[in-house]
Amino acid sequence: MTFFDELETRSADAREAAQTEALIAQVARVRAAADSCLPGDVEVAGLGDLTKLPVLRKADLAAWQADKPPFGGIPVRNAAHVFQSPGPIYEPGGVSHDWWRMGRFLHAAGIGADDVVQNCFGYHLTPAGMIFESGARAVAAMVLPAGTGQTELQVQAAAAVGTTAYAGTPDYLKVILDKADEMGVSLGITKAAVGGGALFPAMRAGYAERGITCLQCYATADLGNIAYESPAMEGMILDEGVIVEIVTPGTGDPVAEGEVGEVVVTTLNPDYPLIRFATGDLSAVMPGQSPCGRTNRRIKGWMGRADQTTKIKGMFVRPEQVAALVARHEEIVKARVIASRDGAQDAMTVQVEAAGGSAELFSQSVVDVLKLKGAVEVVSPGSLPRDGLVIEDQRSYE
Repeated sequence: MTFFDELETRSADAREAAQTEALIAQVARVRAAADSCLPGDVEVAGLGDLTKLPVLRKADLAAWQADKPPFGGIPVRNAAHVFQSPGPIYEPGGVSHDWWRMGRFLHAAGIGADDVVQNCFGYHLTPAGMIFESGARAVAAMVLPAGTGQTELQVQAAAAVGTTAYAGTPDYLKVILDKADEMGVSLGITKAAVGGGALFPAMRAGYAERGITCLQCYATADLGNIAYESPAMEGMILDEGVIVEIVTPGTGDPVAEGEVGEVVVTTLNPDYPLIRFATGDLSAVMPGQSPCGRTNRRIKGWMGRADQTTKIKGMFVRPEQVAALVARHEEIVKARVIASRDGAQDAMTVQVEAAGGSAELFSQSVVDVLKLKGAVEVVSPGSLPRDGLVIEDQRSYE
């Protein structure tokens, strides 16, 4: 078995020593910035001192950026691109070797110099497409920058250029494969590196039946790759370029090993230093090491949201967006977004509690505000549960 580099198999002591040195340098880098928000009287001499520092949340980042555009005073360097995420939040991107650290995951997925990767992540404003393209370059693979949509053209291109690997959301690969079957086209995809949505066991099994090995990673636009699966498929191995804490949501206090909590990440990338950045995602640390030989800690993967923000069809839907939908129409008393599954794909239903109006009237507002299409159900006032939920995830992750 080969590894991406020697960092993947180093001892825990060697990893802690290297990460401690990098963390101290990162904290100093941020504190040297004129607009630093890190407390200057807190000594950071080891990884355990991270808990003395405040947690940084997306709302903080958005507020900082509104005050000091585009990056809120964070000392960014070597930026070649700037991207936009919902909020809006702006993220820098670099073009140095494996800037987002995605090469490690693609290598674990068996992708290398002999592969043509059909990259079906978006290239428009979002960094996802560039994140995976940067990783493909790191493993010397050729990239077909396909983006999203135009499935028939994607099938034609995959056949013409000899695509061997897919990168994209878990469910869009099935859309491509089904379209190829419909067109009578045989594709040579045998590997899939996915992210941006849930990889359900039945979906993975379906790909395996087609001869496609499908592995997933956990990455964000702000942080790049955080954790990834190896062929052992026993949890997700933490990337070597980040420090991950699992904390009690809303407090920043670490939970006991094995308990579910919020994922808080400190990136060691000197070009974009984010310290104790709260992802809003839930996970838990797994005991022991992966049988694949990689020695870093593992997490169980994505286990839901610490708040009600939910990813549907690869896009986040946030409670504040639901509130904006309600505010757009005087007739709407409240609304509830329900995430479910329609076969192998995500589905969204928006239940609107209103004294008047119609599904047709509200549907365009749903697209405008939530940025997704979904079924709209109008219910009478008082019908929706008073349980505080505005986003309900009914999908099974077993």
